[in-house]
Amino acid sequence: MGAIIFSITMSIDGYTADASGDFDFTAPDLEVHEFVNERQRAIGTYVFGRRMYETMRAWESLPEPGDDSEVMADFADIWRGTDKLVVSSTLDDVTTARTRLVRSLDPDTVRELAAASPRAVCIGGPTLAADAFRAGLIEEVQLYVVPIAVGGGTPALPRGQTVPLELQEERRFTAGTVFLRYRVAS
Repeated sequence: MGAIIFSITMSIDGYTADASGDFDFTAPDLEVHEFVNERQRAIGTYVFGRRMYETMRAWESLPEPGDDSEVMADFADIWRGTDKLVVSSTLDDVTTARTRLVRSLDPDTVRELAAASPRAVCIGGPTLAADAFRAGLIEEVQLYVVPIAVGGGTPALPRGQTVPLELQEERRFTAGTVFLRYRVAS
């Protein structure tokens, strides 16, 4: 049975996008990207909200011709080889392979995905994750904390919810990003 995890990159003050919606500060350097790739190999299904899906679907055709990053090509292969469930009431259709669209987050469906797979289910996007936390779905939280404070924007973690966490793993990268993996305490 795969775990249900929430993984996100955030500023040191807890935002995944700044007040203007920019999230360029979350782009990983080569060292972090290699680490992310290794983590993503354990994912059997991504569950995305509309905005995260629209951001991530670029990986369906990346890297561009002329890009020489083996790390980016590796991530693109991982992305294309992973099932995706998009939760959106506004999208008419999805344009990527191995992807299906549902209109609302059904906790039982997510639990069934995890129970049927030896690989993890990864919830992507802070808005959808807030719903998943409320539904008691999230078993593990993976945070990539980048060394910048942006002062406001889209919170990475749900507001108004208490989520007790137990630290399981930490890693510091050369440029200052810190990876933190927590188990959600019962």
